[in-house]
Amino acid sequence: MKTRWIIAGAAVLLVAGAMPWGIGYVTEMQWQQATRELNQSQPVLQVQTDAYRRGLLSAELEGELVVKHPETGERQRIPYQASVSHGVLGSLMDFEPAGGWNADWFPDKAPTLTLESRLWGTATLELTAPAMAIPNVEADATLRSSGGLVRVDIGNLGSEIDALMVWPALRLEGTGFDLNINDVHMEQSMTHLSGDLWTGKGELSAGTVAMSRADAPPVTLSGLTVRSETEVTENDTRLDSSLSLDLDRLSIGDDAMGPHHLGFTFGNLDVASWSLLTDSLTELRMLALSGQTGAAHIEQQMAAMERVNTAIRNLAAAGFSAAMTSLRVMTPEGAVTGNAVIEHPQLTAREKAEMLMVMHRLTGHLNLSLPAALAEDYPDLRMQLAPLIKQGLLVQKGDELVMQAVMADLVLTVNDQPIPLPPLL
Repeated sequence: MKTRWIIAGAAVLLVAGAMPWGIGYVTEMQWQQATRELNQSQPVLQVQTDAYRRGLLSAELEGELVVKHPETGERQRIPYQASVSHGVLGSLMDFEPAGGWNADWFPDKAPTLTLESRLWGTATLELTAPAMAIPNVEADATLRSSGGLVRVDIGNLGSEIDALMVWPALRLEGTGFDLNINDVHMEQSMTHLSGDLWTGKGELSAGTVAMSRADAPPVTLSGLTVRSETEVTENDTRLDSSLSLDLDRLSIGDDAMGPHHLGFTFGNLDVASWSLLTDSLTELRMLALSGQTGAAHIEQQMAAMERVNTAIRNLAAAGFSAAMTSLRVMTPEGAVTGNAVIEHPQLTAREKAEMLMVMHRLTGHLNLSLPAALAEDYPDLRMQLAPLIKQGLLVQKGDELVMQAVMADLVLTVNDQPIPLPPLL
């Protein structure tokens, strides 16, 4: 009996001792897969691993972040290094720039950037930043920060993401300008649907955004909040999405106005067509950033553009709606309000086969109202509105300038004036 217990204990110790080695192997494979998928998904940020030295209980890796300017194609290389500790159920990767964090930027305490991965396919990426000051001599500017926290929880092998950012204060100051952003808070929950499509909801808010320049009055945005939500219906075949922006108060010099609101929705989108559209647009963007030339490259662009056209056609045939659900901007003279909707009906298979242009079946309406006093009190705005008023596209009703438009059968009727539309789509 005693011998059996000794053998069992030795087996347990052997397995426990071998677990970190197995965890280290899995961690290396997961790192290679994650960086490969990131690099293939976009061309702007590439993560290169030059060396990965794995031991029994730990590992070390070195590499470069390659950031490509989307317009000029110029590349900036940032060397990095990381130490990896292997546990029984997961690993912890601790990243830093090659040579360590710049002590001049972080005089009191260095930041920490870690990635904790688990055997069952979850991970947590966390950045904890202390107070910092980063000068830019060429631009004669300095970026200052109170420090903050960014945490990204990744679940279900990367198909679920929960992100959190808390940043109390951020300031960019230089000769003749000053930008202050305070009380930044962001929460985002996402679940992968297909291709580049994700569902979920998120909210980004800032207590104040204050901008001042030597040659202009100071501008302050107070209580800025952006919300978004995307969900699927009808057994994940249809998608609804909404986006809203709210601002409690806008201050320009001594004048303040608010609250303001702007809302958008996309309704009843066909998931397969929308996924094809977003994937094809991403492909076009990547081809444009690749810097390649020649006949083969042109053929790739033409093929991607054809897929965009197909996706738009399928999206319209399946039926959809897009709307600016509400616009409300408060001014000292009164409120600017409006809404707009564009819709396309769902077509039968025969109607889809006979569809020549998307615009033939598009319908919609637009309503816009603004105080007439705005045009009277602000000369620059009056010059911009004068042509619309002269053509009857804005008409005065009481104290308001109003635009009411309806679209159907390739005709846009604005304040009872029909305007034929070209069949662009």
